[in-house]
Parts: sequence; C-alpha cells; structure tokens
Amino acid sequence: MVRFIAVVFIALGLAACQADEPPVVTLSTQNANDTRIAKTLFGAVAQGSRQSPQALGSYAKGCQAGADQLPETGPTWQAMRLSRNRNWAQPAMIDFIKDLSRFAAGQPGWSGLYVGDISQPRGGPMLTGHASHQMGLDADIWMLPPERLNLSTAEREDLSSISMRRNAGAYTNDNWTPQHEAIIRAAASDPRVARIFLFPGAKVAMCNSATGDRSWLSKIRPWWGHHYHFHVRLTCPEGATDCTNQAPPPPGDGCDDAQRWVDNILNPPPPDPNAPPPTPRAELTMANLPGQCFDVLNAD
Repeated sequence: MVRFIAVVFIALGLAACQADEPPVVTLSTQNANDTRIAKTLFGAVAQGSRQSPQALGSYAKGCQAGADQLPETGPTWQAMRLSRNRNWAQPAMIDFIKDLSRFAAGQPGWSGLYVGDISQPRGGPMLTGHASHQMGLDADIWMLPPERLNLSTAEREDLSSISMRRNAGAYTNDNWTPQHEAIIRAAASDPRVARIFLFPGAKVAMCNSATGDRSWLSKIRPWWGHHYHFHVRLTCPEGATDCTNQAPPPPGDGCDDAQRWVDNILNPPPPDPNAPPPTPRAELTMANLPGQCFDVLNAD
C-alpha cells in the first residue's frame, strides 16, 4: 500500500509539471456571468499590472494587482524555471524571500535559496500545477542547498531539487539536515508567515528535535508532496481589506496531528466501501473570481 501511495504521488507530481502553451486571448470587460476559464486568461498575461499592489480574494480563488517581479538573480537567491514566468509576487513576499535567503546564506553549505513558483504576473489560477499561489502570497522554496548562484537560464530549467522523504513521507531521508530545520524554523517564526506546508515526516522530525519555544511549530502543516520544496504562505498584508486570510492553525504545536499522518502512511486505514468517488476539481471561471480581478486582467 505504501508503494501504491508513492506511485500515485509521483504520477500526480508529473502531471502537475506538464506545461501547456497559453492560448492567445482577448480580454473583455467585467461580466458576472463570464464562463471563460480563468487560467487561460491569467496564464496568457506576461507582465504585472500598473496598479497599486493588492492581494485580492483568497489563496485559491483570487488575483494580484501591482505585482513585483522577483529579480532572476540576487546576492542570496536565484529564481528557478524562468520559462514559467511565475516569479511575481506582492511586495511583502518579495521582502520575505530576500530576508529568508539572507538567513539561509548564513547556514553551512548554503549560499542562499533557490526559489520555485510564486505567482503569475497578475496571479489568478495557473495553467498547470497549483490550486493556490493566486494572490502573490505563496512561494515554493527548494530543498536543494545552492552551491552557487550563477546558474544560467538553461541550468535553471534542467536542474532539479532533491527529495527529503523516505517511506512515502513517513520519515526524512539522509538529505535532511539541521540546516533545513533551521531555515524552515526561521520561516515559521516570521510573523508575516501564516503557514508552511511540508511532508509529514519532516514535521515529526522537527517536533522531536525542537527545544525551547515551540510555538512556531503550529504554522508547519503536514501535506502530501512538499518534499522537494516547502511552501510558504504569508498572511494578508496589513490594510488589505479585499484579501481573505486562511483560518489560523488549530491551537497547540500540531505534533500529534503530524504523527497521525505518519501512522496513516505506515498503516493505511482500510478503504470505506461506502465512500463516494472523489469529485474532480472544477475549473475556475472568471465569474468565480472577485470582481476586482476583471479590472486587474484588463489594466493597461
């Protein structure tokens, strides 16, 4: 069963990484009954909007105005997979990445961070992969310690991160180091951070090694995948009245919950014969997004 779960995760990951060529589209005015698929529209826009920065809607149903583009290379980071054009974010996320990368550069064996997907130029649903990352407040940070920060564009397309998991995510493997823990702990301790999504075995490992203040552990949430990277989610910026925060994590450090995830990986519960079949995720249309997203899409 563990092998089956691992195969399913690999298949889902490969499907999520397949790239589609965005179609040419004509942007129209706001229409609450607009049934056009939102990802084809947002995925076709190559530049951010000339508007004041705003995160609009929610993490999995929103968009972003006035996004900044994370520079492809900085003193302590490099943006990866540039062909995806997903290194756009709200200023708060750009600042956070720069701050965390400086911390990472101080860790033995790390020169900074390799930064994966953040958001599209105007946010919104993506053509492939993520359901979230729509407001410029989510970012994937690679687990691979950067040895150098002068990768060419081609190298950034070909280089892969490394997995940290063993036994389908029940445990960490030999790639997991104290430096990974230190970087993730620094991220979780940042007041700007709402959540960090990470595979269950890593959360349990951090629970077992944590000393002193353990409050930061509550932000680290076990989730499938997330062993080649960790996913950082920021809270809505102060004063962002049209941005909806996710509910805060439950009280406590969440270590018992992470252990339950691990137990279920090692000893999967029997399938429920009465469980209904999973419902395919519906494609978001323009009518599903906040009204302001029409203005973002049509800006300039």
